[in-house]
Amino acid sequence: MLLMGRKTADTLNDALKLKVDQLKTKPRLEIILVGDNPASQSYVKGKLKTASKLGMIVNITNLPEIASQKDVERLITDFNFKKEVNGILLQLPLPAHMDSDYLISLIDYKKDVDGFHTMNQGLLFQKRAGIRPATPLGIMMLLDHYQIPIEGQHVVIIGRSQIVGAPLAKMFLDRNATVTITHSKTKNLAMHTKQADILVAAIGKPKFVTKDMVKEGAVVIDVGINRVDGKLTGDVDFDNVEPIASYITPVPKGVGPMTICALAHNLYHLYIEQEKNKS
Repeated sequence: MLLMGRKTADTLNDALKLKVDQLKTKPRLEIILVGDNPASQSYVKGKLKTASKLGMIVNITNLPEIASQKDVERLITDFNFKKEVNGILLQLPLPAHMDSDYLISLIDYKKDVDGFHTMNQGLLFQKRAGIRPATPLGIMMLLDHYQIPIEGQHVVIIGRSQIVGAPLAKMFLDRNATVTITHSKTKNLAMHTKQADILVAAIGKPKFVTKDMVKEGAVVIDVGINRVDGKLTGDVDFDNVEPIASYITPVPKGVGPMTICALAHNLYHLYIEQEKNKS
């Protein structure tokens, strides 16, 4: 069965719009985009489209590839101090001459819509309220929408990035799953993946996960977005894995729309918290 991220996102966003419509002002997001990377341009357009449908305000500042790191620093500082700005998103990847980690650290964590700031990551690992990284949050929202059990399940994640793999593992642990994280140095990878009740592929290698790596009846979450011969494909060999999986996300229309959905929910929660602090 397909886990349809786009349809799920539409349903969840419809419910969110009802909440946004009742706000006295609209949540405002500032997106900083550096360069003209086609994938980044596409992602930003998707975020803009979703937020606009929800009645949120989104502004995009597109700097040229040759912009300096100081240019980005000045923008972040400006947005941090503007009370009418509820969320700040620094679109990744950045040009090689910029330090992504440092720039993310400059964002006020109370406006960190991506959940990448070390403060928000710390809150996650302390099981305290905070903004969760959008892709892991979107995956959990998708599983919950389809009422797929998590507690007691063996989850295997291929990939250990701070954006997806590591925070997602913690979120599964907090839901009482047993979690195995694998990566490029893992020996006998298939031995681990074949034990997974829920298998998450997040490594950026097209069709890396093959049928012989998946247990029959497993739930397969494909985070990968790769372009091969002009077409988008995931990290999973979808055509061969889909027949043996109980649930699987397609690429596109799977995890991607859920990431944007989670971003919108994060922006709403940032707005609510900031309004509480005003009173």
